[in-house]
Amino acid sequence: MRILLSNDDGYFAPGLAALAEALSGLGEIIVVAPEQNRSGASNSLTLDRPLMLKQAASGFFFVNGTPTDCVHLAVTGMLDSLPDIIVSGINSGANMGDDTIYSGTVAAATEGYLLGIPSIAVSMTSFAGLNYTTAGRVARELVERYVNNPIPGPVLLNVNVPDIPYEQLTGMEVTRLGRRHKAEPVVRMTSPRQETMYWIGAAGAAADAGPGTDFYAVEQKRVSVTPLQIDLTHMNQLSAIRQWIQ
Repeated sequence: MRILLSNDDGYFAPGLAALAEALSGLGEIIVVAPEQNRSGASNSLTLDRPLMLKQAASGFFFVNGTPTDCVHLAVTGMLDSLPDIIVSGINSGANMGDDTIYSGTVAAATEGYLLGIPSIAVSMTSFAGLNYTTAGRVARELVERYVNNPIPGPVLLNVNVPDIPYEQLTGMEVTRLGRRHKAEPVVRMTSPRQETMYWIGAAGAAADAGPGTDFYAVEQKRVSVTPLQIDLTHMNQLSAIRQWIQ
């Protein structure tokens, strides 16, 4: 089995190393990740300059581009045969609710999904990074489960793992995405040259976070597994918009 790994925190990130170690022994592990942290890059492709593929001393390959670039380059140009599965992560910080739209971790998995390859995005729900081994163990269990019992049709899973010891997890739950309140306002600052600068504000608090959501599952110390799709069509508005444009 051939497993392609990527992330958005960069090829040097501890979560990526932990993921590669956790999946070792399951098959051929190939890592293609961004040269630097590209968190929040979403599904962007680099079209204004060429991409360079290099290899680090660790054996990991890295690209001067986005997470989507990494998976696209690996699948359509670097590898001589398709990977059997793609795993993106382990991200430092959760990717739940509206965050999935911006996430480079989810975007790397999404690119694999769009290219017809089963893909899983794995995130740890804090920035402390105390229990990467927990998330790695969960990732291995999911890959093994998929190999032994494949899911029919295209697969794109968004997985969020509480940052706690594995023994403290209370289970695994299939969830839907919750929703957040709007983000906090941008933070305005002045540079030493008296130029106005802005930092994007923090994500808002969870609004739709009740039972069945990813937010709720993680709060209950359960692993959240959310199946995603890419069809953005608002089906319920098709009829109304047809009438509107007449």
